[in-house]
Amino acid sequence: QSMDSTLHYIHNDSDLSTNSSFSPEEERKSKVQDVVPQDLLDQYLSMTDPSRAQTVDTEIAKHCAYSLPGVALTLGRQNWHCLKDTYETLASDMQWKVRRTLAFSIHELAVILGDQLTAGDLVPVFNGFLKDLDEVRIGVLKHLHDFLKLLHVDKRREYLYQLQEFLVTDNSRNWRFRAELAEQLILLLDLYSARDIYDYLRPIAFSLCADKVSSVRWISYKLVSEMVKKLYMASTPTFVVDLMNELVEKFCRCHKWSGRQTFVFICQVKCLFICI
Repeated sequence: QSMDSTLHYIHNDSDLSTNSSFSPEEERKSKVQDVVPQDLLDQYLSMTDPSRAQTVDTEIAKHCAYSLPGVALTLGRQNWHCLKDTYETLASDMQWKVRRTLAFSIHELAVILGDQLTAGDLVPVFNGFLKDLDEVRIGVLKHLHDFLKLLHVDKRREYLYQLQEFLVTDNSRNWRFRAELAEQLILLLDLYSARDIYDYLRPIAFSLCADKVSSVRWISYKLVSEMVKKLYMASTPTFVVDLMNELVEKFCRCHKWSGRQTFVFICQVKCLFICI
């Protein structure tokens, strides 16, 4: 029966691709695919039904969200239209655990879907997660570089204005959030120009260097050192000169011993000695 059902849908799918009477909009909304038995897919899609949470499992939506990248990989990007509505439903679920699960895997889904579908369908969801609870935001923050590197350069630059918002958390004692931000900024140095680094990433790095938690500061020292190295290798020397002058003025000549100590710690990195 499963094979007959599958062959039936394969036949219908071929008809859709050859029949010119179907508009692109109708074809997009169709849930027909020829990869797995349609009944199996329908059962998966029904996991977002609120009644299933009451009768089957209260966390069934979370399980659905956890499995979605695997289902998307199995069906392929050509069948994303079968999962799009379900994904959007999960992304707006009232349970933060469901949204958190999607936030941690959105970069994997972006690889599966490609740049066009990512820009059209995933970027709006990604933007929503950026404004969500910290428990959800940490998911996109941990894979910020992995997601942004898949976007077009112009689209990627739009997030430069939002990086500063990661310094603000629901709980100021959540230092691991800021530590993760510093780690991600090190990776993001390869995605942006020298001017973008100086204008947008430099202020964040300096703020993290003065963090109250030592673990955050230590990662930030590495961030600043890598930033100096990146600007030193750029074609325009103005940025690295200005950055070095600011380091000297802000930390080396600081009236507090902790500021001067920060300068020494940053100078422990070999690349900074080369620049000096």
